[in-house]
Amino acid sequence: MRWPWQRSFSTNQWVLSWSGQELAYVHAKPLEGGSFDVLALGVEHRGLDDDNHFKQRLQALGLKGVDATFMLRSDQYQLLQIDTPNVPVEELRAAARYQVREMLQTHVDDVTIDVMRVGDGQQKGAGAGHSFVVAATNVVVKTTLDFAASLDCRVSVIDIQETAQRNLQTAMAMRDGSLERASAALILAEGQQAVLTISANEELFYTRRFDVPDGFLTGTWGQGVAVDAPIDGFTPVQEYVPAYGSGDISLDSDFLVDAPTSSAEYGAMPANDDQSQRLVLEVQRSLDVWDRTWSSLPLTGVRVFAGERSAELATWLTRQLGQVVVPLDLKPVFSGLGPVSAHDLATCLPLLGVLLRTEGSTL
Repeated sequence: MRWPWQRSFSTNQWVLSWSGQELAYVHAKPLEGGSFDVLALGVEHRGLDDDNHFKQRLQALGLKGVDATFMLRSDQYQLLQIDTPNVPVEELRAAARYQVREMLQTHVDDVTIDVMRVGDGQQKGAGAGHSFVVAATNVVVKTTLDFAASLDCRVSVIDIQETAQRNLQTAMAMRDGSLERASAALILAEGQQAVLTISANEELFYTRRFDVPDGFLTGTWGQGVAVDAPIDGFTPVQEYVPAYGSGDISLDSDFLVDAPTSSAEYGAMPANDDQSQRLVLEVQRSLDVWDRTWSSLPLTGVRVFAGERSAELATWLTRQLGQVVVPLDLKPVFSGLGPVSAHDLATCLPLLGVLLRTEGSTL
């Protein structure tokens, strides 16, 4: 079972996100072969506009009367991992709601949830038999629906950022002829959490979020990062547990073997450690969790997006991680991107993944 659950439209499509008084949008036309011609893409900030002026500005984009898919940003919901309840399918959401009640940031009655399986159900590993639970507060869902109504557009589907990123990975894997193999994607944007996903066979197996250090995307990256020298101040591998407050998803120590028992064993962080070390260590430890959890699916490589520095970051991470890292290249799937600022492209990138969904459902 994949999340979300509905067929896509075959006509021109709109994908929107509304978060932090900022609207990001993509308008695209489906083409043969599963690619898209991007007709419009951008970000609109409310700024000092009142309701009427902002509404007029957004409706000038052509949103009135359209069917739009909305994507929730990672800070608008929690993504939790649980043992899949042993109940009939029609009772799955109710059982999952009960199971996550203590993990939620708010009362269980105040959230809307959906459930999707971890992985493809065919692989063996410590993560098999688990499910992801998407939990968005009723306030977030209502705000999204009310915002759409204010623009006179209809909400056809509400999607989430991790599944959108999975869709981008799937499209790349199809073109590489490696659909059944595991690959990772890491998307970084200034001022947003980095999202790491690992997918195979068109399904999401693993995801984790972590902060991008301030200035990382414009700074100078360290030349030598000892990824095998753990640093105090980061979560040791064996302590990677779901951080329910932030929506961070990873696996609990029960799934790992031969792990140290205390973060004290990792030593102290040198005072002059730079931000680049922090990022590399977070990525490396996530990949270590993957290797231990899904040993039957060795990782084939990592695709990264960091705006104009994507190729540079891919080269640098290849050297630091000892892993094949390549830029996430959108050109084979999306034409018509044209001149767009690095910020707008980074903000809209997940929306492009929503265009590639094959099924959908409102939360």
